[in-house]
Amino acid sequence: MLEESRYYFQKAADVFGLSSKLRDILLSPLRVIKVEIVTEGDDGKLQHHMGYRVQHNRSRGPMKGGLRYHPSVDEAEATALANLMTWKTAVVGVPYGGAKGGVNCDPGELSERELHAITRTFVGQIKEVIGPTLDIPAPDVNTDARIMGWIMDEYSKYSGFSPGVVTGKPVHLFGSEGREEATGRGVMLVLEEVLKDQDKSFSDITVALQGFGNVGSFAAQFMSEKGAKIVAVGDHLGGVSKADGLDVGELISWARAHRTVKGFAGGDAFESADVLTWDADVLVPAALGGVLTGDNASDVRAKIVVEAANGPTTPEADEIFHQRGILVIPDILANAGGVTASYFEWAQNIQQFQWDLDRVRKELATYMRRAYRAVTEMAHQRQLDLRTAAFVLAISRVGEAAMSRALFSEAIDLSR
Repeated sequence: MLEESRYYFQKAADVFGLSSKLRDILLSPLRVIKVEIVTEGDDGKLQHHMGYRVQHNRSRGPMKGGLRYHPSVDEAEATALANLMTWKTAVVGVPYGGAKGGVNCDPGELSERELHAITRTFVGQIKEVIGPTLDIPAPDVNTDARIMGWIMDEYSKYSGFSPGVVTGKPVHLFGSEGREEATGRGVMLVLEEVLKDQDKSFSDITVALQGFGNVGSFAAQFMSEKGAKIVAVGDHLGGVSKADGLDVGELISWARAHRTVKGFAGGDAFESADVLTWDADVLVPAALGGVLTGDNASDVRAKIVVEAANGPTTPEADEIFHQRGILVIPDILANAGGVTASYFEWAQNIQQFQWDLDRVRKELATYMRRAYRAVTEMAHQRQLDLRTAAFVLAISRVGEAAMSRALFSEAIDLSR
């Protein structure tokens, strides 16, 4: 993923003619933290894990990004995702830089007590470099509101009451209404703008989704409520389809109870990988990165790909889609609803004033629609695809902030 994120950056940097030195500066992380986490397991034996936090850029504000708990977490992955967060926050216009990190553990093999101990030990190791004005973590893969609450409590032991140190907390513990649904809602809002530009509505389209976790299920729910037919959903265990549209509400209930869509009686079963090439107007990859590749891109039948996941499309696939006239809504725009709602939660924590759900949804719609318009205007102005336009917009905003703060002596010619 690191090489792919750099590829997209370099393609956009070519538009500005950036020097190799400025490219290195904009790509290099500000700080990389790697810490050892030693805790005691339920069996009395020591457990040993490594924790990571990569802080990429703070030109536009404190750094922001998720914490994931997964065996694959390492410095390279965290660096790639921290880069993407810098560009994503710039595209959507929230006052943050990018960060990312996590712990290389498998929560499925840990008790709640063990997970709790790992989390608090990790916070103790990084407490000096996170905080409401420094770096604000959030939920990611295998982390949730409960874990964010633990982080807030542990950090507050050292720094006093600090709800703004993390976002994605439980609503009753200074979290925000609408945060859990925000990424999926943002996917729907951006697709709605795309359809308007094509003189279409949701009732005109069919949708296939890969992934039915938090993001995929909420995106399906909101698109279905707008009139779209969700004709196929696949996850890590299987898939289910129905030509005249699945009952999304029933499917969500099934998936929550069984942790998969496999076995749902309201549709026909299929092999999960087939969802990527399903006969649908819109494809929404909402699970893993790197699933659309040079090997399967020519078989994709959707005319619009909305990247609800981080990095689902490889550069080879992206080029094939461009040649085939398939419109790709890039991840740094399409799935930016989550970090936008995190910004709202942080603002509420700083103000100590709670917003209601209607306000959160209204503000989210404003930010997502404005970001889409800014990206499409850049694309039209410079004759670029939407991904390159989004990166150009992000680089220009980060570069402008850095130059205004005199962080580099060499200027970026934003007029090019």
